[in-house]
Amino acid sequence: QEELVESGGGLVQAGGSLRLSCLASKGVLMQYAMGWFRQAPGKEIEYVASISYTGQITDYEDSAKGRFTISKDDAKKIMYLQMNSLEPEDTALYFCVGTTRRVLASPRLDDYEYRGQGTQVTVSS
Repeated sequence: QEELVESGGGLVQAGGSLRLSCLASKGVLMQYAMGWFRQAPGKEIEYVASISYTGQITDYEDSAKGRFTISKDDAKKIMYLQMNSLEPEDTALYFCVGTTRRVLASPRLDDYEYRGQGTQVTVSS
């Protein structure tokens, strides 16, 4: 069973940066589209970004455009989310998702059947 394990979260001041990592334990999910979602306390799950299996197609939620960059290293079995110019509104539990279905970079949580436990990102003002 493939597992996704996130790391890289933490506490950062507004304007700072963090790089999240998502390790695919067996690497199989690196051959398919993957993505990042987040959930703040008391709020619904929100799409952040996704990447196609080739890495050539990326997609971002509007508030992430220009600040966040999604990428992946198939050899290391890791997907990344580089987050710059962080704002307090970015505070949330960030989790990565994967699928074995043939979809491109998708903003729909229902398109992904694998999900990690998440890593907490807290941005102070």
